[in-house]
Amino acid sequence: MMKRSIAAFLLAVTLFGASTASAQIIIPPGGSKFNPPLPAPPPSPKIEVPAVPQMDALPSHNYLPAPRPSFGDKITNCLEEGAAGGLGPSDREEYSRSCANSR
Repeated sequence: MMKRSIAAFLLAVTLFGASTASAQIIIPPGGSKFNPPLPAPPPSPKIEVPAVPQMDALPSHNYLPAPRPSFGDKITNCLEEGAAGGLGPSDREEYSRSCANSR
């Protein structure tokens, strides 16, 4: 009876010891669980060769017309012109209306 209880005790200790040992964290030499390893370095930047202008190539031009200013931009410019011309507030109001509509 004594041999069986000793064998059962040894078996229980062995199984218990194996489960706790497998749950432990294996720390590499020189490391610590309070000092985790560094993250992986970021990928290196993509290096591209810049476009070199050719000596005999014709320059390319953008022949599109300039965008038209909005009505608010026209009013602002007209108010600034009126103020630069020395007009008073009521005169600037009248001038900006006629100026913005004529442009």
